[in-house]
Amino acid sequence: MNHQTQPRRMKAATTAATALVLATALIATLAASFSAHAATDAQFQPAFAQFSRASTGETAAIEPAADAFGALLKEEPGNPVLMAYAGASTALKAATVMSPFKKMSLAEDGLAMLDKSLALLTPAHDAPVQRGTPGSLEVRFVAANTFLAVPGFMNRGARGAKLLNEVLASPLFATSPLGFQGAVWMRAAALANKEQRAEDARRYLNEVIAHAAPQAEQARAQLKAAS
Repeated sequence: MNHQTQPRRMKAATTAATALVLATALIATLAASFSAHAATDAQFQPAFAQFSRASTGETAAIEPAADAFGALLKEEPGNPVLMAYAGASTALKAATVMSPFKKMSLAEDGLAMLDKSLALLTPAHDAPVQRGTPGSLEVRFVAANTFLAVPGFMNRGARGAKLLNEVLASPLFATSPLGFQGAVWMRAAALANKEQRAEDARRYLNEVIAHAAPQAEQARAQLKAAS
């Protein structure tokens, strides 16, 4: 063996080992930083409860939801999940005002926050952030819901459908909380029905029932109504 070859190999091995240690340390740091930038359940759940009521048509809950998520976001401005919910809540506020200019302004502000929340996503956000749900999936789902709900002239529908399909196709989806899976299947069924894809709608509703998701009774009712 060439006497110069062995030192070079040893140096290369040492460099590779050092790089591995540094990469491992970086991943650990990212994970620790990520956990530190998640609101506690005690903080998140009341805001989420308000948002859930607001998103099902309870107008009186829209302002409290927007205020709650806005306050949480001020504490953790780098949390894309909080930013997504703050954006979605802001967009919902468009339904509470009369002025067309104000409606448009609130909708655009909310959509801009959702765009930013999507841009903030990194591989580190594949880990659970809030409610035990992978942050990358929850942000995409919240954005998809809002994009699919805004008027067609805002040209967000295609992107909303794409984001929803990304959530469904993600390897992380199968291990996400069952309540989240159920919500995604229900939204996919609603979109399929809107697009007159009855077979796909039934398939998503049957997934909800087969997995005994919290939305199972709602899914059964929709299947019965469609039969």
